Amino acid sequence: MAYDKFTILESTAVPLPIENVDTDQIIPARFLKATERKGFGDNLFRDWRYNADNTPKTDFVLNDPTYEGKILVGGKNFGSGSSREHAAWAIYDYGFRCVVSSFFADIFRNNCLNIGVLPVQVSPAFLEKIFSAVFADPQTKLVVNLPEQSITLVSTGEQEKFDISPYKKDNLANGFDDIDYLQNIKEEIQDFATALPF
Repeated sequence: MAYDKFTILESTAVPLPIENVDTDQIIPARFLKATERKGFGDNLFRDWRYNADNTPKTDFVLNDPTYEGKILVGGKNFGSGSSREHAAWAIYDYGFRCVVSSFFADIFRNNCLNIGVLPVQVSPAFLEKIFSAVFADPQTKLVVNLPEQSITLVSTGEQEKFDISPYKKDNLANGFDDIDYLQNIKEEIQDFATALPF
């Protein structure tokens, strides 16, 4: 399934300065029964967003209209816990295209990259600068530049580089998941197979 192409994203950000956010907090296990990658955004951070009677918790950031945007800024060790892909699906389905943290769990990072969400790992110091800027002014914008592998805090011009594998970078730029990538080079694969000696 193809996803939105990712090149340069300029957006305000939603701050979630909580460390060790695990995948069960991102999408609780009781919402994992669906087989399609749709509707998971409704239950993103479900137990943090809603009370038992399904009324919104006014003190949770996703329920605060002050903060919005396509970038989620999380605390250290974001996406730890189980390997469920649904956590990345929920983030994408909600509308986020980038998650920024000072450290990501490896499986969560890869699940994000497979569905069009860019995990950007920054230094702890730069993460704190982002949080401080966003809390001081919710209209603060970040620019995430995939071709240059950089993230910039627009208000100050401060910038850091981030790492990404060339394969995943190319897939994000083209809006490909792994299957899309293989389908895109199907003719090359067929030519290679034809040229193989019996």
